[in-house]
Amino acid sequence: MNATATPTGSTVLVASDLDRTLIYSAPALALRMPDAEAPRLLCVEVYEGKPLSYMTQAAAVLLEELTRASVFVPTTTRSREQYARIHLPGPAPRFAICANGGHLLVDGVSDSGWHRQVTARLAMHSAPLEEIRSHLVRTADPAWVLKERVAEDLFAYLVVERSLLPDEWVKELSDWAEPRGWQVSLQGRKIYAVPSPLTKSAAVREVARRAGADLVLAAGDSLLDADLLLAADLAWRPGHGELAETGWSVPQLTALPERGVEAGERILRSFVHALVRRTA
Repeated sequence: MNATATPTGSTVLVASDLDRTLIYSAPALALRMPDAEAPRLLCVEVYEGKPLSYMTQAAAVLLEELTRASVFVPTTTRSREQYARIHLPGPAPRFAICANGGHLLVDGVSDSGWHRQVTARLAMHSAPLEEIRSHLVRTADPAWVLKERVAEDLFAYLVVERSLLPDEWVKELSDWAEPRGWQVSLQGRKIYAVPSPLTKSAAVREVARRAGADLVLAAGDSLLDADLLLAADLAWRPGHGELAETGWSVPQLTALPERGVEAGERILRSFVHALVRRTA
């Protein structure tokens, strides 16, 4: 199928966040329910020769089933380089969304037309990246900042020592960024500052248009996933993460009790069940 063509048939599009939704780093594995049995894990990401991210083996089987029955679209805030380190089970997805919607990959290649549209929209509606980055560097305390990074020339983030991070600093940053057209998200050890118009939902709508999808399923755990879940027909979130902590909800959302890697498995099972109900 040509990437820009809209097929005459219809199908289901499944758009899911990756980190702390479907896949989990070793520290994030500690999010598991305390009474849950230790699951068998599959490593899906290796970095610098070391295993980095995992999903359960049962989740891997479910994902393979899902990718063969739907248009599965990994939808991540990771850069393209970071996303390329992940090797999910099943067929390679035709579409993937990286940099929080800044890059729409088609067969592994960024769609240049989409990227131009995104950067033009950001220039019109958000303060410049350098202004935000300068504020981050100036106001963050080196005592708790481990790394400072810019992703794809689109947004900035800090890697921090959570035990030393003052809670009020994140709120102050968010209050400062909002009128400048930026949003702030705290995910694990990372604090993201992302332009508000840079959304996963916009990229998912474009993929849905190209794929001719008439039903969108989605999952995510952070504030940067809220717009994605809001735009979906059916959505799920795990029992951990920013959305769970704030009690965020919309009518089409199922809030799962499972936390950690078991939540990833439950989300995939829910996707597959939704597909089965649709075809029954």
